Formats: sequence, C-alpha cells, structure tokens
Amino acid sequence: MTNENVLEALKNVTYPGFTKDIVTFGFVKNVVIEGEKVAIVIDITSSAPEVKAQLTDEATAELKKLGFATVEVHIDAPQAPQQMSNSVSGKNIAPHVKNFVMVSSGKGGVGKSTTSVNLAVAMAMQGKKVGLLDADIYGPNIPRMMGVADQKPEIQGNKVMPLKAYGVEIMSMGSLMEPGQSLIWRGSMIMKAIEQFLRDILWSELDVLVIDMPPGTGDAQLTLAQSVPVTAGITVTTPQEVSLDDSRRSLDMFQKLHIPTAGIIENMSGFICPECEAESDIFGMGTTIPVAKEYDTELIARIPIEPAIRVGGDTGKPITYFQPDSQTAKRYQEAASSLLQFIDKVQAEGGADNQAIQPTTPPGVSACSTGV
Repeated sequence: MTNENVLEALKNVTYPGFTKDIVTFGFVKNVVIEGEKVAIVIDITSSAPEVKAQLTDEATAELKKLGFATVEVHIDAPQAPQQMSNSVSGKNIAPHVKNFVMVSSGKGGVGKSTTSVNLAVAMAMQGKKVGLLDADIYGPNIPRMMGVADQKPEIQGNKVMPLKAYGVEIMSMGSLMEPGQSLIWRGSMIMKAIEQFLRDILWSELDVLVIDMPPGTGDAQLTLAQSVPVTAGITVTTPQEVSLDDSRRSLDMFQKLHIPTAGIIENMSGFICPECEAESDIFGMGTTIPVAKEYDTELIARIPIEPAIRVGGDTGKPITYFQPDSQTAKRYQEAASSLLQFIDKVQAEGGADNQAIQPTTPPGVSACSTGV
C-alpha cells in the first residue's frame, strides 16, 4: 500500500459544507504507513468539533476499506478566535477594514449582486465608510450596477486604487478585464484572486467591506473565511422552494465556518404595481421565515419586484440612492440598519457565538386594484 493509494481514498472525504474533498483542498499534510497501520495528519481551518469528528469518522472509514487494521487520524485545527468575529481563522490580511460582510446565496439569479450594491449604498448614506468587493469572479456585474463599467482603476506602485461611486469604494474583476472577456480559471486561481483583492487593493480605513460572493459554497467562500475574520453573513434567496433548498446550504456554510449570520433577505418577494403602488404576491412571500427559524436567524428584508430596481441596475443608478423614497429603497435602508446593529452586537460580544435571534414578520401585503 502506498501514499498514493491513501490519498486517492481520501478524495472520497469531502470537507463539511463544501463540494470538494480534503485532498483537493490541500488539507492532508502527512501520511505514514507502517505495515497494517496508517497515520494521517489533516490540517483544517475550522475549530468546530463537529467538523473534526465528521472528518475523523469519514477518513477512518475510507482507510479501513483499504485493509488497514489500525487507522490514526490527527486533526490540526485552530482555537476558536475570540476577537472581531467567530470566523474560522484569526488571520486578517486586511487589518485596516473593521468589518467584513459576506453576501452569499445558494444559487445564482436571486439578486445577490443587486442586494450587495444597495446594502453598501444604504450604509454609506447612513454615514459609514463602505467598500464593495465584487468577488463573483465569473459574473462580475458590480461595475455596471454602480455606474463605473467604463472606468479603469489607477495603479500606485504594486497596489490598485479602488473606484468610487455614491460614497462607496469599489473593486471588481470586471474593472480589470476587457468587456465580454471570459475567465476560465481553476479553483486555486480563484482563491489567489480573492486574497489579492483583499491584500493588494488600497482600501481606506473602512467601517464595512461588503463582499459579493459567487453563488454556491466553494473555494471563494472558504478562502475568504481563511483570509479575514468575517463579521457577518447575509443570505439572499427568492421565495420559491427550489431557492430555499439552496439557501439552507448557504446558511449551513455560515455555521460550519463560524460566521455569525446577520439574516436572510428575501428577494423578488411580491410585486409592486407601478400604477397603484400596491403589493401583490406572485412568487410567494414570507416563505423564508421557517428557514430563518431553522437556522436561528431572522428575515431582515422582503425586497419586492419593482421595475425601478432593474432600471437602476442596468443604468448604474442604484434605487436606494436615486429613489430613496421608494418602498424598495426604504426596505434596503431598514436592512442596512439591521445589519449595522448586528455588526455592533458581534463586536460587543468579542466574537462570541451568534445568539439566536427571533425572526420578525415583515409588513403585510395589500391588494392591487388593477388585478396585476
């Protein structure tokens, strides 16, 4: 039996909450074979005991299948950090940023980037110094949504200056690529790009850096949690059950990475008629509340379908900034206030475990006289 046989068997052990195995992630650090005995060392980023237990059990089972009589699995894991947040790593490669907010979704097409843009703008309008990092490498839409699609960032030495719009500092792979250019990158390249966006961008002394993540749970999310202490996670979903199923994976990821969950934003929740401004149920509303209860968090906003949101995204004029009196803008402002309160709570607790928050039911729905 060789080390290669052992590593091949361990490729069947996926890291909890992710789709890739511990060998691909590079977590298997040592393999020692002595006759019918094998000992391995797995170096992980999570201090959660349930993660250690699951990896130990699954790795042991896979190696037993190879015929080893004795299997020893040693897990090297960090202590849970007691500062800034309960993220999986005490590491911080961007110490000048006070708080990091991960905006995630279980699937694409739920309005995650629109949410990131309007939350960032709303917090800036509330007087915070805010940055917006577009970490959705394959689908970088933030430059268009923030009206900076035609701008290129300045280079100062070996650092890059972020772009600015509506009081928000912005950086995106879309600002560094030619229009329409595709990226065909492996996971390791994505992980390196995320690290460089945090380390090599000349962000100011920010109160909050909002990070628009790629959909799903994968390399980018794990890299972020390894690189900085993520203060809070936001999950974006739509009311349909197929979206909620994927949202559970996103919320489960927050738990496994020890990222405090600030709440869920239910997008495309109802429809606001442009004629009578009444709100109607199209795809369902409030279906996220049971999921929020399941994960001890809250539904912090229901964002309706409103034509002005789409127009604002396409033209680079966020609805929160240009139509602050609209129902949607008010809801984004309320969500931003809730997020800031949660951040203050996490900081005050010094990174203690996220406390259960009772979900609240958003305002009711009025009938639309037009029948739409």
